[in-house]
Amino acid sequence: MEPLSHRGLPRLSWIDTLYSNFSYGADDYDAEGNEEQKGPPEGSETMPYIDESPTMSPQLSARNQGGGDSISPTPPEGLAPTVEAGKGLEMRKLVLSGFLASEEIYINQLEALLLPMKPLKATATTSQPVLTIQQIETIFYKIQDIYEIHKEFYDNLCPKVQQWDSQVTMGHLFQKLASQLGVYKAFVDNYKVALETAEKCSQSNNQFQKISEELKVKGPKDSKDSHTSVTMEALLYKPIDRVTRSTLVLHDLLKHTPVDHPDYPLLQDALRISQNFLSSINEDIDPRRTAVTTPKGETRQLVKDGFLVEVSEGSRKLRHVFLFTDVLLCAKLKKTSAGKHQQYDCKWYIPLADLVFPSPEESEASPHVHPFPDHELEDMKMKISALKSEIQKEKANKGQSRAIERLKKKMFENEFLLLLNSPTIPFRIHNRNGKSYLFLLSSDYERSEWREAIQKLQKKDLQAFVLSSVELQVLTGSCFKLRTVHNIPVTSNKDDDESPGLYGFLHVIVHSAKGFKQSANLYCTLEVDSFGYFVSKAKTRVFRDTTEPKWDEEFEIELEGSQSLRILCYEKCYDKTKVNKDNNEIVDKIMGKGQIQLDPQTVETKNWHTDVIEMNGIKVEFSMKFTSRDMSLKRTPSKKQTGVFGVKISVVTKRERSKVPYIVRQCVEEVEKRGIEEVGIYRISGVATDIQALKAVFDANNKDILLMLSDMDINAIAGTLKLYFRELPEPLLTDRLYPAFMEGIALSDPAAKENCMMHLLRSLPDPNLITFLFLLEHLKRVAEKEPINKMSLHNLATVFGPTLLRPSEVESKAHLTSAADIWSHDVMAQVQVLLYYLQHPPISFAELKRNTLYFSTDV
Repeated sequence: MEPLSHRGLPRLSWIDTLYSNFSYGADDYDAEGNEEQKGPPEGSETMPYIDESPTMSPQLSARNQGGGDSISPTPPEGLAPTVEAGKGLEMRKLVLSGFLASEEIYINQLEALLLPMKPLKATATTSQPVLTIQQIETIFYKIQDIYEIHKEFYDNLCPKVQQWDSQVTMGHLFQKLASQLGVYKAFVDNYKVALETAEKCSQSNNQFQKISEELKVKGPKDSKDSHTSVTMEALLYKPIDRVTRSTLVLHDLLKHTPVDHPDYPLLQDALRISQNFLSSINEDIDPRRTAVTTPKGETRQLVKDGFLVEVSEGSRKLRHVFLFTDVLLCAKLKKTSAGKHQQYDCKWYIPLADLVFPSPEESEASPHVHPFPDHELEDMKMKISALKSEIQKEKANKGQSRAIERLKKKMFENEFLLLLNSPTIPFRIHNRNGKSYLFLLSSDYERSEWREAIQKLQKKDLQAFVLSSVELQVLTGSCFKLRTVHNIPVTSNKDDDESPGLYGFLHVIVHSAKGFKQSANLYCTLEVDSFGYFVSKAKTRVFRDTTEPKWDEEFEIELEGSQSLRILCYEKCYDKTKVNKDNNEIVDKIMGKGQIQLDPQTVETKNWHTDVIEMNGIKVEFSMKFTSRDMSLKRTPSKKQTGVFGVKISVVTKRERSKVPYIVRQCVEEVEKRGIEEVGIYRISGVATDIQALKAVFDANNKDILLMLSDMDINAIAGTLKLYFRELPEPLLTDRLYPAFMEGIALSDPAAKENCMMHLLRSLPDPNLITFLFLLEHLKRVAEKEPINKMSLHNLATVFGPTLLRPSEVESKAHLTSAADIWSHDVMAQVQVLLYYLQHPPISFAELKRNTLYFSTDV
């Protein structure tokens, strides 16, 4: 049950103010991540109170009210014994007082509905009837009975609440009310016919139309306004909504009634009857699931909702966006000033009849949105991972719950900031009568989903409209009940028993696709989720002029707590005039998209698992298998010491009589020649079969290496370089120095850190040091092209840090305790070590060796 007054409306009484102080345990933060401010927002319009409570089917209410918890006839385990007699009974009084006030409003609404019934009946037998007797009985079917039931209930409950006694009993009143629910079943069965009859009568009779458009509802006793106008259609939905609210109040009463109170078994019985009743009518009203009524009585349904980042007045705001059948509403999640009960404030809305999408190449008046600095995003990830580790340690040591809650709050703050600042893909919508709005999304997948859902609804015959302030309040109020996405998508909102996701490497082969109606230039991209948002990880080659592309390309994708894999299929656009003004990229058309859950039990097998994903009539066939990170940590020396992969770097350079291995020099040269401007270079996976082919050629020292390199996809060459460093029998920065690198990067004093980090470099064997410095300068040159390739120093450090520092198997066991902990503190520290050297002024091998100012104790 929700508080009786909405934001911006005067309170009914002191009871209502107190009643809003308790809730079902919503978050302490509003959608901006801040503590909620007291009082209504500046400039909020004060309106006369009207109980235009959001209406919906009992089915959805029963399932979704109270944050999605199902209502149980018995309170949660361990709840009842902890109800303190005084506090529990005081809360009980508040629940009843609030319900009594809303019951008064409901009775007034039923009275308003019955008021025209008598004069209509009187005219029915005259020579000029407004309606026939049959029409009247259909429209007002069972309203009189429902009114009498609730009037009797109200008259009996009111004195008990007004003359409060801690031992007062009213369970029998709720039990009787529940036993009379059969009349509601009859009302629900007739409801659709009643609405249709009222609509037809309004169209054919002007007199009835005037009556039905302005029924006068008497205001509550404490209200300044004596009457409010409401439509008949809106009032006819009130009984359907009321059953659910009565059921929810029973849930609250049980929660705050001691088990030894005489009311407890009676309330339990009333709740059981009410729930059984709701279950029995669910199937009957299924087509109206999620339906709300507009003030004119039309059915409006929620189609889609979710949290999106909006750019408003130059800053990012987290909004909860609701797509209804005829309107898009952007809301801010709030909570009341005194307690934690959540509600929504509408920021803006656009009728779908007025909503248009600007084309990507259209120049927008709004300013360009600059991406958030990568190093700050990486810092947030590092803090989140460190906090996760601390929480796990506290739980393992059975630490205080307060300490764990404090850590979780910190983690939420960082996750919230990451969620707010990581999206970069623009999604613009425009009201043809005025303003444009800009959202930033983390994936083309989400943008396509929202666009398709809106365009599908726009195919219907939609009318433009303007909502009055009361109508807007009603619609916004309905969002709390109807929402399907309840929590901000961060891991701190997840239950402890939820899957932490997968850490390791997902091997995916994209085989082929079917179902295209005409030939096109086609390719696929692969995305996985990480830290609450999706990242593009791989891209197939473009298969030209075909309806049945056959890629058969394998990719190795690193997972960081991932739970989902997405496949998007695109048609490649070569028209240079179609450039997105937001990011200067040519816009490719999404042909289809699909998502699958990465179920650990299915994925964690040694064998390939083949599947088909269907997307808009297109079927993409793919296979996948997973290698956990503790398995992938193994740096197994090669049995064939004549090759280069899995062979010590000192052995390779000595054999080649080179300072830097030939494979490193050739791959770097090729990337700098034709891949330095490639979007996502080193981040986007190369085709695994191509990488394995290059590996075999380098291992065999084949004469055709250079020719093969010049023809090979650049992402495969970048992947080969990464694979070489990953398969070294020990990391480039060595097992011996690994603990010291971890300690050095954690130093706070800049001078001490500089001293230590330079000393550690000098301590490396010469082949390792020279190769590291060579790679360092290459990565810096790649990062100089960041505006084009989107690869910053921080992105490159994330890709290469673990590859260059991750210890071999023996060493790793000393540092990494479990698969879920691996992408936590150690891996983040590995990234920070490489980032330190990437951000450092140029380091010369000769200078480093010559410089003796640094301390030179043994590491």
